[in-house]
Amino acid sequence: MHLKSVTLQTTKYPSKDFYPFNLAVLQKTKHLAFKTPVTLFVGENGSGKSTLLQAISYACGIHIWQEADRVRFNANYYEDRLCDYLSVEWSDGRILGSFFGSDVFRHFRQLVDEWAAADPGQLDFFGGKSLMTQSHGESLMSFFRSRYRIKGLYLLDEPETALSPGNQLKLLEFMTEVSDGGGAQFIIATHSPIIMACPHALIYDFDQHPVRPVEYEETEHYRIYKKFFQDRRKS
Repeated sequence: MHLKSVTLQTTKYPSKDFYPFNLAVLQKTKHLAFKTPVTLFVGENGSGKSTLLQAISYACGIHIWQEADRVRFNANYYEDRLCDYLSVEWSDGRILGSFFGSDVFRHFRQLVDEWAAADPGQLDFFGGKSLMTQSHGESLMSFFRSRYRIKGLYLLDEPETALSPGNQLKLLEFMTEVSDGGGAQFIIATHSPIIMACPHALIYDFDQHPVRPVEYEETEHYRIYKKFFQDRRKS
């Protein structure tokens, strides 16, 4: 593992009344260890998993691609400050990596096309053809296959959003392949029971306060899907 652990400095939070510092899971969780090449954050919407994932990215010096800032009706001064209260522990020094969020990927692939207009060789880094000429799901898989073969720390926020079940399986197989050799480490926030099935992955449940590891079959997502498929007519 490149990233060994993250410690939340809860006693130093600047506020307990404003997001994200008002989230119970972030107040009661002190430490997360990353013991396997793939770590999964699971939980309900609003549980804090994406919030912590982004903060870890910033604390590790990994840029999060964003569109230009826009005017907000009710700006929150504390919104992006969780990273200032995280301590990260590396196995052998800081390593480079990237953050993926489905909400900004569409803008990113448009920019790649603009770069390629000036330098077509840019496309060699993303599968060899324009991401804009592929479907959203196909362009995601092209990006994943090209980027994650490089040694690094990769944080993904709900990568399944635009992927069919078949492509989720392909992503699962690919992540297993590139993480087995120790080159790639993944931390993923997900709702997908397919991605949660990653062999030997450590699953952290954000519906528990503090966060705790759970087995695949203990996740709420697995239980809901299992109940539905066993008798969908009663659901």
